[in-house]
Amino acid sequence: MSKTSVKTTVEWQSIDWRKLERRVFKLQKRIFRASQRGDVKACRRLQKTLMKSWSARSLAVRRVTQDNQGKKTAGIDGVKALTPQQRLSLIEQLKLGTKATPTRRVWIPKPGSNEKRPLGIPTIKDRALQALVLLALEPEWEARFEGNSYGFRPGRSCHDAVEAIFNAIRYKAKYVLDADIAKCFDQIDHKALLDKLNTSPTIRRQIKAWLKAGVMDSKTLFPTEAGTPQGGILSPLLANVALHGMENRIEEVFPRLVASSRETWFHKKGEYFNTPNLIRYADDFVILHEDLVVVQKCHEIIADWLNDMGLTLKPSKTRLAHTLNEYGDEQPGFDFLGFNIRQFPVGQHQTGKNTIGKPLGFKTIITPSKAKQKEHYEAIAEIIEAHKGANQATLIKLLNPIISGWSNYYSTVVSKEAFSHQDYLIFQKLGAWARHRHADKSWEWISRKYWQTIGGDQWVFATRSEDKDPQILRKHNATPIVRHIKVKGDVSPFNGDFIYWSTRMGKHPEAPHRVSKLLKWQKGKCALCELFFRYGDVMEIDHKIPRSQGGKDEYRNLQLLHRHCHDVKTALDRVAGGVHDKHQITEEPDKSKGLRPVLKPSTNGDVCA
Repeated sequence: MSKTSVKTTVEWQSIDWRKLERRVFKLQKRIFRASQRGDVKACRRLQKTLMKSWSARSLAVRRVTQDNQGKKTAGIDGVKALTPQQRLSLIEQLKLGTKATPTRRVWIPKPGSNEKRPLGIPTIKDRALQALVLLALEPEWEARFEGNSYGFRPGRSCHDAVEAIFNAIRYKAKYVLDADIAKCFDQIDHKALLDKLNTSPTIRRQIKAWLKAGVMDSKTLFPTEAGTPQGGILSPLLANVALHGMENRIEEVFPRLVASSRETWFHKKGEYFNTPNLIRYADDFVILHEDLVVVQKCHEIIADWLNDMGLTLKPSKTRLAHTLNEYGDEQPGFDFLGFNIRQFPVGQHQTGKNTIGKPLGFKTIITPSKAKQKEHYEAIAEIIEAHKGANQATLIKLLNPIISGWSNYYSTVVSKEAFSHQDYLIFQKLGAWARHRHADKSWEWISRKYWQTIGGDQWVFATRSEDKDPQILRKHNATPIVRHIKVKGDVSPFNGDFIYWSTRMGKHPEAPHRVSKLLKWQKGKCALCELFFRYGDVMEIDHKIPRSQGGKDEYRNLQLLHRHCHDVKTALDRVAGGVHDKHQITEEPDKSKGLRPVLKPSTNGDVCA
């Protein structure tokens, strides 16, 4: 490595990122509050200030070149990564009004089907500029989005949407319109979207340029007359903006009415009428209400509303059913986001009770859907079939992440029976795998070789404890069932309540156990920069003393860092030999947090800490 490249690396790494993040978040918080109170003028002024600031441009570049999972995915220019000097140069080039380049078409498999989903990958420069615009627009729209919109939003997840459905039906059986929008990302009308976005002329022109840039597929340029490219950083926000207003439209037609309210075709005087529940996750949504005619009318209203955005409902994935009883040819219940949501009459399950303890006569049960259970088992079986020649330890390492991810996702609902069934099927599949490897051996010999007794369980698929690196296959039913607590109302990560949001991250069902534990110990803060982790941040586990230098893989040697902070720590360990070398971490004073570590160049031109 030359001295020049070392110095530019140091220049990039020695940026006071902590100061930059705090400065940008303060602006975002002010944008959020201005949008909440409807002060458009202040909102536009603050957005302009943010996008012109060097701090925001630096964070946008860092996000697309260091933090994002697809940071090494090239656009049509073929550039996969930038050197530190190129990153610094890109910061200066980020200005709105630049010409947008076409996106590169990439086809990826669509889960659960033989179809493929098209992605449009922008160039690194366009991704950085989109990240900058997102920093300005997201807090404005987070203050405006409807309370029951959960997809592609910071701090909200599939589990919040499912919990919202549970709360809507737990005390009353209802009809449900389970709907899906046909090719939502590909069909959004550009003019209607830009009009609804209603942003400053400069941002509008830039977004329009991205929407109209076209897509390059096998060296052929195709125009984009509609839709937002999946794969762009800004696309999820634009899709949510396009679908914003569905819940409000239903509320306009069917407002909440009390006993003294005037009588209408859907409300009798002397009775209460509750607005139908519309719960949306991206382009999937459900409408729930106890009156069939009201739900049917909602179907018509939403279909007309979507036409204005150039969208239509997908007939094959739109169905009308009832949560408790059969409706026509439709069985009770429905599938949503991989969950089956259904109510059972007394007899099959104990009855639920209302808020005063009165029996309801039914029980609301949410389980993993049959389709997702089948899909999961097929994925496991495919791995086992493809690795008949692999040793046991390798097979376990391949299966554990899939089992952990799936069981964690469904750990908030009634999944024990499904978990046990999956474990049974996998046991049978592993038995066939073991017999194939030792066709001349008895089952008693095979079972002693591959299954161990651990903690009272006699059938644990595991390597022997005396092996150098013993491996244990995780069982689904070892995952504890913990009820998920839905996100509060209309709160947003931009409200500044860091403790609430960092606590929720640690308790998220899909958060790995070690991450949850470290988040709790570190009180929601990164061990290096000491800033609170925020939704969207990529967190990585680091060994304080690297394993290459004798550090152990145990909790007292682990810490949770941002991905970019992890890069700094790794540079210290690799170039300077860690804190055990002659170079040490330099502590610089910080007004609010005392001393913090900074990567510094030494006087002889080498990197030191």
